[in-house]
Amino acid sequence: MRITPLDIQQKQFPMKLRGFDVEEVYAFLEVIREEMEDLLRENANLRENIQRLDNQMKEYRDMETTLRETLLTAQQLVEDYKMNARKEAELVVREAELRSDTLLKEAQEKVIKIHEDIVDLKGIRRHFKEEVKRLVESHLRMLEFDKERGQEDNGEETKEE
Repeated sequence: MRITPLDIQQKQFPMKLRGFDVEEVYAFLEVIREEMEDLLRENANLRENIQRLDNQMKEYRDMETTLRETLLTAQQLVEDYKMNARKEAELVVREAELRSDTLLKEAQEKVIKIHEDIVDLKGIRRHFKEEVKRLVESHLRMLEFDKERGQEDNGEETKEE
């Protein structure tokens, strides 16, 4: 059975011979009633505080859960970003290697073409040199022939005079 402050206030004691001082008993009961009211009020406040703290703790736990989930999501995003960056870097490297191979092949083909052109030009130069040499020799022969003919003509003229 729970006793309330009202129970204490309303409690009546029967009078007996040589009993307690009634005023002192009632005064003491009044003090007990007031103390009990204070304790009940404090108890109610403590229960409210416990409820409020429980609610706060639940909120904090919810926040902690949310933060953990957010952290895990962020970590996953970072890992995904790193993986994508690696893949992209590998792709860029592969493309650069292919491009460099292509450029190298094109450069080698140009070198071969230039070498072939040089060989062709050397052949043309040699041929041109030979032609010029033949032409010069031919002109020299013609000049010598003209010179010999001129001398023969001069010799005939001198004899006729």
